[in-house]
Amino acid sequence: MANKQWTVQIYLADEGDETSARAVLITKGGGRVDGIGRRHRNPADARVPEIGEEVAASRALADLAGKVAAITKQDLAESAAIPAES
Repeated sequence: MANKQWTVQIYLADEGDETSARAVLITKGGGRVDGIGRRHRNPADARVPEIGEEVAASRALADLAGKVAAITKQDLAESAAIPAES
């Protein structure tokens, strides 16, 4: 059994009360899947940039997970349409 590793990079940007995150997965074939997450700080909340970054990053990872799941579903549908070799 071969071990494999996928790497996801998360890029964060803060601008005022807005925090955005991009989670990027580069596949072994050179494909790329991006997930996006954003967070707007409520004016009533304390200014804690790390919390905004955590929220935005988690949303970007959730978006990425959904996109990978959709790609997998499509791949499964396509492979089911290919007749098995005898």
